[in-house]
Amino acid sequence: MQHFGLKDHFLLAMPHLEDPNFAGSLGYLCDHDEKGTMGVIVNRPLELTLEALFEQLELGGEESPHRNAPVYFGGPVHKDRGFILHRGSSTPWDSSIQVTEELALTTSMDMLQALAAGEGPEHFLVCLGCAGWESGQLEQELLDNAWLTVEGRSDILFEVPPEQRLSAAAGILGVDLNLMTREAGHS
Repeated sequence: MQHFGLKDHFLLAMPHLEDPNFAGSLGYLCDHDEKGTMGVIVNRPLELTLEALFEQLELGGEESPHRNAPVYFGGPVHKDRGFILHRGSSTPWDSSIQVTEELALTTSMDMLQALAAGEGPEHFLVCLGCAGWESGQLEQELLDNAWLTVEGRSDILFEVPPEQRLSAAAGILGVDLNLMTREAGHS
């Protein structure tokens, strides 16, 4: 029987992972069950701010206190869709799942409208796209040493600068990824 305990975990790319979508990435897993795994990359800001996104979507937002927040590359799947990882409840939003008691993932336009109006959650990451694995696929990649996993922490998501999130998550494990070799399976 498979164990589906990776929800609310960070997925740390090992130094030898060369897939350009995931090299150097820190993922946060929002769902993991018999159908597969879904998450968002949380350390790859795009050269795009919320203000530009609000503009593209004609939401206004010129006065929003969130307008300078970065938009992240969330992964290679559904790159045209927004995935908003945030503190708080999924309840007020049209299309949202509660990941943990503290965190939710929302994909509906109502949250972007709220952010444009200067409302909505105080702590959030807006990601374009997500990462997904079919049933058993991520488990195989873990066996192949492509990734490390560690329990997720919202302070790393929302209080650590994006370029430091991967090393902060590795630090939970006591690992310095910079000291690891790029050669898989060799010492």
